[in-house]
Amino acid sequence: MKLKLHQNSLFAILGRSPWWVSALLAMGVFGVTRFFMPIEMAAFAASPFVVIAGYGIWKQLGTPSAGRTKAALERLAALPREEVVAALEAGWRREGYEVSRPGNGPVDLELRRAGRVSLVVCRRWKAERTGVEPLRELHAAGRKREADELIYVAVGEVTAQASTFAAENRVRIVGGAELARLAI
Repeated sequence: MKLKLHQNSLFAILGRSPWWVSALLAMGVFGVTRFFMPIEMAAFAASPFVVIAGYGIWKQLGTPSAGRTKAALERLAALPREEVVAALEAGWRREGYEVSRPGNGPVDLELRRAGRVSLVVCRRWKAERTGVEPLRELHAAGRKREADELIYVAVGEVTAQASTFAAENRVRIVGGAELARLAI
């Protein structure tokens, strides 16, 4: 079971922030609490923020640098589609997914893990701008196959309309650092 926080909760916001924000907050909470309580209670009050800072550090260690991300995306843009699909397939296998290629249809990869099915489309991954139409196709395929997650791979810009559609219809767009990490 995956823990799901409300996107605007303090812990979700800190989870998306740089690790040092949580570390500073932990020090502040410890310092303020120390004036009113014993050191053990102050440490206990600051501990959630220390844990979030640790999570941020762990997450940052797995993320490629900006230069490495740019180089990886440029390298991916130069590859033919079949090699990109193979690199993504290997990346998702490293993350523990069972990966298959369904063949015909709008879906390039099918991911399975813990009884959940994810459908991946990366046919137009090299497009400079992605509109809503390819996302609609993926959404229709996902409804037809009763997929748990839909993933669209894009190197270029995703239009505002496409981003809105993706957010409303549980389509995750993989690009940037996440795409570079998967394909490296």
